[in-house]
Amino acid sequence: MVVASRHSQPNQPHRLMRLLLVAGRLSLNNLIMKNMILVRTAVTLLFVLSAVRGEVAEPAKKKLQIFLLAGQSNMVGHANYITIPTLLTAKEPEVRDLAKLVFKNGAKISRAVIEDLIATRIKRDNINKDLRAKKIEGADKIAKAQAELKKLQAQVDAKTQEIKNTFVASKQVYITSIADGNRGSGPLSVGYGGNRDKVGPEFGFGLSMAQKMDGPILIIKTSWGGKSLNYNFRPPSAGPYELNEKEQVAKNAADIKKNASLNWRMMNEAVHNVLKDLKKYHPAYDASAGYDIAGFVWFQGFNDQFSDEFRDNYRDNMVHFVKDVRKEYKTPNMPFVIGVLGTNMTKEGVDKNAVSVAQREAAAAPEFKGTVASVESYKVYDLEARKVYDSGWAKHFAEWCVVGSDRPYHYLGSGKFFVRLGDAFAKSMIDLIQKQHP
Repeated sequence: MVVASRHSQPNQPHRLMRLLLVAGRLSLNNLIMKNMILVRTAVTLLFVLSAVRGEVAEPAKKKLQIFLLAGQSNMVGHANYITIPTLLTAKEPEVRDLAKLVFKNGAKISRAVIEDLIATRIKRDNINKDLRAKKIEGADKIAKAQAELKKLQAQVDAKTQEIKNTFVASKQVYITSIADGNRGSGPLSVGYGGNRDKVGPEFGFGLSMAQKMDGPILIIKTSWGGKSLNYNFRPPSAGPYELNEKEQVAKNAADIKKNASLNWRMMNEAVHNVLKDLKKYHPAYDASAGYDIAGFVWFQGFNDQFSDEFRDNYRDNMVHFVKDVRKEYKTPNMPFVIGVLGTNMTKEGVDKNAVSVAQREAAAAPEFKGTVASVESYKVYDLEARKVYDSGWAKHFAEWCVVGSDRPYHYLGSGKFFVRLGDAFAKSMIDLIQKQHP
């Protein structure tokens, strides 16, 4: 039998305490070490996450893509907005699909809505005509007619605004536009044509480009009706304009000489003024990201048809124009789309037009391979509107107002035509861009 020492018993609690203290210190040290590891890991993760979070919160800014549009009256645009809903009833599904491009999702718009507005306008106009012609006599009848006129005008205003509210107002695409006397800037929507009720190709072009490109887009449009390439838009490298015999003996010969190339100068002055203050014209412009002059769309030609000199020189003038635009904006391979004059309606008719042929030939010049394209406007001509026009538009005025709003030289003022043309310009433009940046 083992007998414990006299001193062993009293020391047991102390030994136990020492063991517990040592174990406690080890546990505490382990806990501290673990916590330190966790802290270091957490700090590292926070550092990584903050960096990642910074990239998400502040993505790389995208350059502002600027497209220049220029030309004469059909770039100005004379299609009343109430003709655009004919897209909804087009036979071709791809044309009907363009309605999704220009109308807001869920927009309550139909041909019947347009016809109702037109009927109300006709009633208003008829009463107004009778009052002006003094066909309504008697104080009571005149007062009643005036009250009805006021009521109808209020209805027209309300219905007009309801229809205009159905159109897209882009947040991505902004425009600053000179369309003859109608000048304005803002989000792209209807109202940048010949007046606040009209559109040109800019509407379909800009909205179609927005589907094909990321980042902010700015359209700078400069357009004046009745202007030729040979005289009004004459580019510098085409050489000075030579007065013909009639102009040489005219009293205003000096002014004729001075005003040659005036619209070329006005176009560039307007563009450069916008480039000086881009933030004013597109809120998403970021100076640190910069901008690109991404492309040019030209739609013109009508006024060069009526002179041998103008027609014969069109091809060379167009080539000079493209080269001088690229030089002006320091963009040697700027994508350039030329809208081919198509008021002759058919391929056979357009093939006989010297200006149309010259436009095609300029686009096909060997030095422009892959950077300049022509778009045939006759391919999107509104034959439905032409049918109503030829049947006697004045006799079928209500029907005419649904499909057209101007003369044949303005492509009948067909909204369907101008939206389709703008979309065709955009498809051609993005093709040129992708060739340069595959």
